[in-house]
Amino acid sequence: MIDLIRQQVLPHFGITESAKVVPLGNGHINDTFLVRWPAGEMVLQRINTQVFKLPNVLVNNAQTIAQHLNSKLQSGDYQLKVVEPVLTQDQALFVELDDGGFWRAINYLPHSHSIEVVSDEQQAESAAKAFGHFSCALSDLDAQAIEDVIPQFHHLPGRIEQLKAAVEQDVVGRLGQCQSWVDMALSQSGLLQELARVSDQLPLRICHNDTKINNMLYDKRDMTSLAIIDLDTCMKGHLMYDFGDMVRTFTSPEEEDSTHLDKVNVRESIFAAICRGYLSELGHVLSEQEKQSLWLGARVICLMIGVRFLTDYLNGDVYFHVHRDNHNLERAANQFTLYQSLLSQQDTLKQHLQ
Repeated sequence: MIDLIRQQVLPHFGITESAKVVPLGNGHINDTFLVRWPAGEMVLQRINTQVFKLPNVLVNNAQTIAQHLNSKLQSGDYQLKVVEPVLTQDQALFVELDDGGFWRAINYLPHSHSIEVVSDEQQAESAAKAFGHFSCALSDLDAQAIEDVIPQFHHLPGRIEQLKAAVEQDVVGRLGQCQSWVDMALSQSGLLQELARVSDQLPLRICHNDTKINNMLYDKRDMTSLAIIDLDTCMKGHLMYDFGDMVRTFTSPEEEDSTHLDKVNVRESIFAAICRGYLSELGHVLSEQEKQSLWLGARVICLMIGVRFLTDYLNGDVYFHVHRDNHNLERAANQFTLYQSLLSQQDTLKQHLQ
């Protein structure tokens, strides 16, 4: 892979001198590398075209968002760094090789630092504030200017149907190892009914759609918010899902693939910090229906990501990168446990959204 990058990809960016190429991050979908050479540095990604079947839409969306955020930055209405494309020598947004994949480059942000687990309320509040600030800056960009990269990405009914199909086919014979989790996931019809009632009342906005804690970069010099990254799934949608994914990835003291299920729970203090940070930036933008939908978004996302991990496990691990046997099953169990923790604390947690 490194040789392919040096020989076939980097020359498109005019990099013909010695370059250091190292893997970066731990994303589930794309292959990401940090490229450093004497004259500069950048982040290089090979887009997973099995997941992102229209990768040109992905890079075009990212450019549109970067241009809008840069205009906000210049007017003083955006305080974070902007992740933007690095163009090829031919001023293209990507490099497509006949047998080597679809590649794009973005600017590297010096002093950047990401975390995998939120350790305190300050981290949670600053990250939620940054994601809220990002969405606020995009609130006046026409949602129709952004194309759908993965149609119905956050669509729980569709994800449930995919799980049912995976259960019926059981292509790799794994159903016996996860039947209890399948039964739990398929028993949540009440949540589906609530979602159907609420969704039609919500406006379409440009959403990040992957507000994991490691998609907000801190400045490691003082641990202040630096930038929102990974704009691959930015699409039209409902902001309750962005809120929900923060709850999913901020509140547990364990990483999303931890097998210590007795330690997986929603920390109320972190949930409260998310509410404070997010609403401090976005509260004036959200409609009353959107504010009321945030608790629904938290439940839907926790359940839905568990369903997606479980479906991929049953299908033979064809979507998410896995690093060990049963990795996707472990992830699913983790997320379902977090979902159950949300439900058990419902009355207490909802008070923080009043």
